[in-house]
Amino acid sequence: MQLERLLHSQGFGSRKECRALIRHGRIAIAGEEVDDPFVDLDPTGLVFSFDGEDWIYQAKAYLMLNKPAGYECSHQPKHHASIYSLLPPPLNGRGVQSLGRLDEDTTGLLLFSDDGQFIHAISSGKRKVPKTYRVTAKHPLGDEQIAALLAGVRLDDEPAPVAAAGCERLGEREILLTVTEGKYHQVKRMVAAIGNRVEALCRVAVGGLALPEDLAVGRWRWLSEDDLARLRA
Repeated sequence: MQLERLLHSQGFGSRKECRALIRHGRIAIAGEEVDDPFVDLDPTGLVFSFDGEDWIYQAKAYLMLNKPAGYECSHQPKHHASIYSLLPPPLNGRGVQSLGRLDEDTTGLLLFSDDGQFIHAISSGKRKVPKTYRVTAKHPLGDEQIAALLAGVRLDDEPAPVAAAGCERLGEREILLTVTEGKYHQVKRMVAAIGNRVEALCRVAVGGLALPEDLAVGRWRWLSEDDLARLRA
C-alpha cells in the first residue's frame, strides 16, 4: 500500500494532506524519516511514527475508553464536552463511533470502532449482549428490591416487565446489575421502578470484557485479540 494511502486510511487527513505530512518530514519508519508519499509498504503490523509518536497500522479500529463523568457521547454535544475530544485526531479522522451511549453522568467502559458490522453486533438490543453496571443507590437496597429487579419491573412505555440478567449485592447501597436489552436509561428507570434512585453509575463490563483496573479515567487503548475474544464470548 502506498504510504499516502496508508496514512489516509488511518485518519491522518485527505490524501493531499497526507502527502504534505510525508514531504514535510513528519513520518518515520524504524526511526528513519520517509519523504516519498508513493513508497509501497506492507501494512500488516507496520509501526510508523507521526511527529515522534508511534502508531500501529490497524485495518479496522477497535478501542476502549474509561469514560469520565461530564462528557456526552455525541459529535455535537449540547451541554458538556464531547467524548470524542478524549480521542486523538486520527481516530476521529477515520470516523470511529461509540458502541451505544453512556449518559453524561455515567462513567466506565465505552467501546469505539469504525467497523459497522462489529458496532451492530455489540450494540444492537436484539443481540442481547450483557452489560454490567456498578450501581450506587440513594437508599439501601433490600432483598425484596433485588428480587424485584431479577423478576422484572414495569417501565413506562414497555408492554412487559423488564428483568435484570443478574444482580449482585456489593454493599448496603451498591449492586452489580447486568442488563441485556439496552433500553433508554434502562438501569436508572429500573432502579426508580423499585422505589429507589441511582446516585452513581459505572459500566464495568460488556459481554465478557471487563473494564481494566489499570486503564485510568479519561484514557483509551486498543482492544487486543484477547479483548475481542472476551467481548464476543
